[in-house]
Amino acid sequence: MKKFINTADTYLTDALTGFAAAHPQLSVNLESGVVTRARGPVSGKVGLVSGGGSGHEPLHTGFVGEGMLDAACPGEIFTSPVPDQVTEALRAVDSGEGTVLIVKNYTGDVMNFELAAELAGEEDLRVESVLVNDDVAVEDSTFTAGRRGTGATVLVEKIAGAAAARGDSLGAVADVGRRVNAASRSFAVALTACTTPSAGRPGFDLPEDEIEVGVGIHGEPGRRREKLRSASEIVSDMVDAILDDRPLERGSQVVVCVNGLGGTPLSELYLVYGEVAALLEERGIAIARNLVGDYVTSLDMAGCSITLCEAEEEFLALWDAPVDTPGLRWGL
Repeated sequence: MKKFINTADTYLTDALTGFAAAHPQLSVNLESGVVTRARGPVSGKVGLVSGGGSGHEPLHTGFVGEGMLDAACPGEIFTSPVPDQVTEALRAVDSGEGTVLIVKNYTGDVMNFELAAELAGEEDLRVESVLVNDDVAVEDSTFTAGRRGTGATVLVEKIAGAAAARGDSLGAVADVGRRVNAASRSFAVALTACTTPSAGRPGFDLPEDEIEVGVGIHGEPGRRREKLRSASEIVSDMVDAILDDRPLERGSQVVVCVNGLGGTPLSELYLVYGEVAALLEERGIAIARNLVGDYVTSLDMAGCSITLCEAEEEFLALWDAPVDTPGLRWGL
């Protein structure tokens, strides 16, 4: 294993220390394991909190800031944050208007975030939860009951974050987050496995000439192994899998996210985006907005995911709203 680490045990703390130094507009509490905006709760605004195991950066810490999250709870690598950590985040962002929790559908995340919401309720903090479960590759996995939450998390956090920033109520922010999730589907392919610092070796064996079709963001098995083929053939199958699950009519408009899993060059991601754009054009589906890059990664895994979100006009207006975070910044 060749990585920039001091020790595996201090990997996350060392990374968060550097994150804090790089982004002084954010507050990183190493003791509680919570990242918040440095200025604290925004008066009159619904809070937005998300989190999950680390290793998926910039998700979630990289999306704390104006127009997106108010706090993130990074767990250890591929490990859910503990309920006390999430509860601390809920306390930190509460302005009296309530808080929306955005939770990817993984068993540990769901259980710990639900418990944190209950604990917060005992303190009279109002909490609504939005579950993200966009991955169509498998119905259940080694980490989940039901679909996994993957690339659509970025869209949910951006659009719900913009709704909160414009002053929407707790129920309205949660509602738009749920609608974005319902309108979104994702599918991923891995070219290589990732290596966690603690294990020091790839998380699964994948021969040089094979790919994992439908992989999860922790390296969970997908639908099948197959021989490496041309990008156009792989992308065509990915788009078919998404549209088979949620068909889109000609004339539909979508937000497209081509997301790198951490080890794939941007040039290859743009190549993939070009294939997606051509396939959607053939089907009469318009791309209203796009995002290409590393947003929901899996450490150093090579590969990508594709997310399509059927776009309501409200989604697009909220998507275009200003955002200022380490991972997304526009409209300022």
